[in-house]
Amino acid sequence: MTIRPIRTEHDYETALKQARRLITLTDQQSIDDLEILQALIERWEQSHDQLTETSPADAIKFRMSQKGLKPRDLEPYIGSKSRVSEILNGQRQPTVDQIRALHTHLGIPVGSLIGEIKHEPTTGRSTASVAAIEKLRKLGVMKGRETIEAFLFRACAISPAVAMLRKTRTERTNAKTDFGALEAWCAAVMLKAESSGVTKKPIQDATATARGLAKLSTSPHWHTELHSYLGNIGIVLVILEHLPGTYLDGAAMRRADGTPIIALTLRHDRIDNFWFTLLHEYAHVVCHLGGDNPLILDDLEVRSSDAMETEADEFARDALIPPELWSTVGSDDFDGDELEAFAEKVGVHPAIVAGRWQHDNSDYRKFARLVGRGQVRKHLLADGG
Repeated sequence: MTIRPIRTEHDYETALKQARRLITLTDQQSIDDLEILQALIERWEQSHDQLTETSPADAIKFRMSQKGLKPRDLEPYIGSKSRVSEILNGQRQPTVDQIRALHTHLGIPVGSLIGEIKHEPTTGRSTASVAAIEKLRKLGVMKGRETIEAFLFRACAISPAVAMLRKTRTERTNAKTDFGALEAWCAAVMLKAESSGVTKKPIQDATATARGLAKLSTSPHWHTELHSYLGNIGIVLVILEHLPGTYLDGAAMRRADGTPIIALTLRHDRIDNFWFTLLHEYAHVVCHLGGDNPLILDDLEVRSSDAMETEADEFARDALIPPELWSTVGSDDFDGDELEAFAEKVGVHPAIVAGRWQHDNSDYRKFARLVGRGQVRKHLLADGG
């Protein structure tokens, strides 16, 4: 796409059309182009006093009136109560993520929602909530009297990739996410990863290594062997609880020296969920991390049709249970004894088989006692992550 200065009314209309198209795209180039266009559009409007008649706040209020919505009904699409109030009062323009959510779920035209996008305040101060900052202190990753800005500066000095979070979006980022808290979580992961002695290594056979990782689930000492297994193939594993407002299961990122990091929050304390999330992030490391994807963030409760996420889902499923074996499993009369025998045949923990059966059959009552609830955090958090 060619972006030109806006000198005429025709240029202005063309720029608006380009912005409306870019707002629906999620690749990094489109996000960068959109930011440039927004700056050009705003400059033209200010110099020619041609501000649009309807503000984003007006468009949202109009749809609320049509549908009989209250401000609290917007929280799933905009975020906290205070953030909803700021946008409705015109104090803050909707972010790209909020625009997508409002357009998708409430049908508000994208053109009515485009304004000056401010992901972060121009002061450079973090938007992380007090609750998120207190959680960082409780987890021991922030120093006693350290401010959140000093903490982020310390992380960015070690790994400049942390600052890329402000431009990082994935299909599996919850619309309610507090990006200030998410940036702080990523910074904490980077700081923890920096103390690891793991160094980057080439992975010769990603599929075989993934299967070996899945089979580790059967070991009674899996929680102590996991770090070593990943470290031996050049991947740092960081376990760090999610912060308030982050809605995060896992992430894949790189240390400053290029060493990949898998970071997990253990948000859902189940064996089946843990191993799927781990293999999903491993897939991102070997298939997607780098270039335009310096950070990949996942809330696995958010459905996605993104090709990258679909590939990671399929990779994780096939690594845990090869498709040629899963095809032999019946859907109706599969019982507990058969499940145990099948898990032994595949070489994975029975909880992984139980979780896969529940997901594929949309039946979360059967085998509910076999998915390993409460069997992850007590091991990994006790080991210190």
